[in-house]
This record gives sequence, C-alpha cells and structure tokens, in this order.
Amino acid sequence: MGNQIHQLPDHIANQIAAGEVIQRPASVVKELVENAVDASADKITVKIKDAGKTLIQVIDNGKGMSETDARMAFERHATSKIAEANDLFHLTTMGFRGEALASIAAITRLTLKTRTADEDLGTELQLSGSQVTTQEPVQCPAGSNFQVKNLFFNVPARRKFLKADTTEFKHISEEFIRLALTHQEIEFELIHNDQIVYHLPKTNRIQRIINIFGKTYNDKLIPVETQTTLGHIHGFIGKTELAKKSPGEQYFFANNRFMRHPYFYKAMMLAFDPLLQKGQYPVFFIYLDVDPDTIDVNIHPTKTEIKFENEKALWQILQAAVKEAIGKHNLTPSIDFDMENSIDIPVASNQPEPASAPEIRVNPEYNPFEKEKTYQRQDSYQQYEKKQPQENWESLYQDFDRPDDSSTVKFKRDLNLDEDTRTDNFSPVRFFQLKQKYILSHVKSGVMLMDQKRAFERIIFEQLQQNLNLKKSSTQSSLFPDEFSPNPLAAGTLREIIPELAKLGFQIEEQNQIFFIKGVPGELTDLQPAQLLEHLLASLDEADPDLHESLTALIASKLAQISSINIKKALNQEEMEHLTESLFTCQMPNYTPEGKPVLRILTLEEIDKLLTN
Repeated sequence: MGNQIHQLPDHIANQIAAGEVIQRPASVVKELVENAVDASADKITVKIKDAGKTLIQVIDNGKGMSETDARMAFERHATSKIAEANDLFHLTTMGFRGEALASIAAITRLTLKTRTADEDLGTELQLSGSQVTTQEPVQCPAGSNFQVKNLFFNVPARRKFLKADTTEFKHISEEFIRLALTHQEIEFELIHNDQIVYHLPKTNRIQRIINIFGKTYNDKLIPVETQTTLGHIHGFIGKTELAKKSPGEQYFFANNRFMRHPYFYKAMMLAFDPLLQKGQYPVFFIYLDVDPDTIDVNIHPTKTEIKFENEKALWQILQAAVKEAIGKHNLTPSIDFDMENSIDIPVASNQPEPASAPEIRVNPEYNPFEKEKTYQRQDSYQQYEKKQPQENWESLYQDFDRPDDSSTVKFKRDLNLDEDTRTDNFSPVRFFQLKQKYILSHVKSGVMLMDQKRAFERIIFEQLQQNLNLKKSSTQSSLFPDEFSPNPLAAGTLREIIPELAKLGFQIEEQNQIFFIKGVPGELTDLQPAQLLEHLLASLDEADPDLHESLTALIASKLAQISSINIKKALNQEEMEHLTESLFTCQMPNYTPEGKPVLRILTLEEIDKLLTN
C-alpha cells in the first residue's frame, strides 16, 4: 500500500488560508490599509468599484518595498513585523501573521507598484491565483499601490454568496472607519464608483469622529479619561440624544486596534443603564492603551479578539470612568415630580398693600344645648325620589341607538362580532384600549387582541404598495423645504435610493451636499421630513436587502415601521373602529411587513383554560 499523505501545493494551501483571512471585499480593504498604516504612510487612498467585486485599490505614500521584498511579500508567512516568537508579546504593528498578501493573491488578480524613497525606479508585480505572471521595473511614486481585481475569480462558490453591493460596501466602509478612528494623524480618502465618500484630513480625534459621523455629533460627545498603572482609558461617549435603536456606533480599541469584547461591552451598558430606555443603545468610542505584554492578539486571523491579563480590573476601571464622566456632565435624569394633582400653595407677592390679619368669626345665635337634626340616608333618598319624574325614562338611552348603515353591517360581518352580546335598545362598548397599546374586541369565537402599532404599520405599508402598483403616489408638498445634511456614508445611500423614494412620493433635491426635502408621501406627514429620512437611513443600514423582493418594498416596509412610532396614544371608539376597518381591508391583515403578528383571537376554550385551577 502506497503513501496516502502528501503535502499540498502552495497555491492550494493559500486558497485554504484565504477562506479564513479573506471572507469578503471588506477583508481585503482591512488588510491592505493596515499594511499601509504599518508602512508609516500619512496619506492613504482607497478606491472601490462595484463594492469591491470589480476593483479594490489602496494607494499609500509609505516606505514602499524593494524589488526583493516585493516578491517575498507574497510568500506564506513572510512578514517584516516580527522575527521571533517573543515578538508576539510586544506587538506594536497592525499586522504580524504574514498571511494576508499571500491569501489575497491566491484568490484574485493582483497588481503591485511599489518604490522606496531612495530608489529611482520601482517594481511592478502582477499575480494571478498566487502565480507571478509579470515582474518588471516601473516609474511610480514612493510608497505602494495595490490593485486587486476579480475577487474570488477562482473560487466561484465564494463569489456566488457575496451579498448585494449596498451590503458589501457597508462592510467596506465599516472597516475603513475603524482604521480612520485610530489614526487621526493620517489623511484618509474613500472613493466608490468614482465618487468621494469620505475625505478625512489630518486632525484631532474628536474632529475625526465629527468628520466621519456628521455635524450632529458636535457638542454631543463627552470625554472619558482615566490613567492607572494597568493602562490608560480614554475616548468619548455620546449624550443620550445620540442613542441608537441598534448597537451600531460602538467602538472599542486596544492599542489602536479595533476589538470586540462582550465583557467590556457589558460594563458600558451597565453604566448607561439608568439613562436609556429599553431598546436604546449608547454611542461610544473607547480607547485602551495597555502594555503589549499584558494582551494576546494572536487568537483569530481577523485579529479582532483580544485577551487581557487584567480583564476584571480593567472592567471596573472602565465602568467607573464612564460613570464619572456621566456624573461630571450631569447626564443623570432629574426627578420629575408629578404636578398634575399637586396642591396650589399661594406665594407672597410683591404688592404694596400689607397682608391683612386673619379674622375670627362666631355665630352669636348658636346654642350648644340645642339638639341637632341628625342626617337620615333614607330621608335624603325619599326626597330625591319625590323630585325626579318617572316618565320618559327611555330618552336617557336615545343616544345609544346603533346605526344600521351598510358600512356598519359590512364591518360587523368582516369582524364577525358576537350579536348575542348586544341588546335591542343600545350597543355596549365595542372596543377596549389597553395601555394605549392594544385594542380588544369581542368576536363570535372569543376575544380579538390587536397590536395598535403593528396594525397601523400594516395599513401604511399597503397604502404605499397600492400607490406603487397604481403608479399614482400622493405627495404633500412643503412651502419651505426641509434641509437634511447626513454623514457622507448616509448621503451616498440616500443618493442611491432617491429614484425609489420618488416612486413613493418623495421630492428631494441635492445642492452642495445638502438635501432639500420638498415633499413627502401624504401617508407620512406625522413626522418631520428630515427626521423621517434620518430614521429611514439608519434602519436601511441595519437591514439586509437580500431578504426583500425589491429595494422599493424594503423602503416601504421601513417607512411604515417608522411612521407607526408615535401611534401609541389614546383612541376613542370611532378611531378604534376606523383602525380595525382599515386593517381588515388589507390583503394580509394578520402580519406586519416584517412578519410579526398583528392580532390574535383568544377563543373561549383558551380563556376557560387560563381561568381553570
């Protein structure tokens, strides 16, 4: 029997390694930009086409590479960052494993142009699937220029499972932002499909955050800083006005390296717990500078998981530092006393006339020995009975007669109301509202329980869908257009969806990177237009467009969800009946566009079981 175990060729081994290191286009951007940072570049430009599926180009003005180093850089585990095992415990660079370039070259067609500052000519390398196809001298600027084309061209299964361009570019932007937040001394630029998304000049840390996330962060960031023997914790936390509905803008960095750390995240959430409502998440940018000997970065190829030697102590220090910042800037909620039923206490005024002394009044005719007439309840009832006329008592109920028009009959039939609960003279309360959130109504089989917010969401969604199908959107124009200035990434998303928004009834124009909202759909006039778009862009950032039929359907679903935010209010009988009628005219009244249940029927059998001992 011959030998069955053999060593894999390098190009196959590189493809296997690429499965862990390069998961999507954003992974390529991360590795190449980290290399540019390690090369001491002070200007880095990232150019993307088709969300990285066609082209990823990273240009830097760093140290560059010699001809020999450029060729060696694409070998497995070739690196300039470490030389021996002990160097793993003194890491000061972003990369160190020597896997990234070999993994990228294994699954792409790559071109590198690089030159050191002391050389007149640089080197151009072209690789395809780990194989060097061209190497020649070239005239180029000092630094490195990587062009990565046709990602996963030789791994069609991986390319097939890439998400939509919007989703992939969102991941690219996130990796770009993480690196830009830790290196404010470097000028960064991100270009997508020949359009500048971010241009971030050299600046300080807080200004870098504002340049990335928009002017709304100005004056809404609170500094956090504490210095201990275990390390230096510093950064910024957002005021409660910046709180989000999803944990998006939350960043931990250890020695300028982005990390995910559930244990430290819990410390942040506990510190913010008294300030935020359920379902809200704080905004924070926390930087931990610790001795490299006390952390372990070499856990996962993505290098986003870090182990700390003094984890528990740092947890307590972090929580205390955040609480101190919250207390210093008076973010704790003040006690709001209920003044509705308070006693009106008069206050001394500044009027010139003096206050009069209280007078004591007596009744000179009062005889303490005279027997008082005692109160008899029966006497009072008899007097009341004599005063009240007993004829025409039917008029007391004349306002309770049921209307018998066709719409009411149709509604009763659709809702299947229980006629046995009514009398011939008047109708009892048909609907009951619970906590301004649920609507209860009796039906033939039991009790119908309806979620008020979700019902409104379904109604608005189907109205928008109907307008789309009829190609007849209703627009509420504004005499004075609202101005909307989103951050660069959100502005790029808005530009892409403006044609879809126009189909729904929006009228939006852009001038000098400011969007003017001249009209909104007639169904969505309860919210301010700028606030409506802000919520929409935030919700689209969290959504997966691949799970919806079309981008327009996704937008309509999110708009319906946003417009139902303020529906939690008291409704009278007529409003509850109208809401229920509108819901039952929908094609799918039982579920929201997101698939959540709108109503449920509690049968008599189920109620009996609940009340059975």
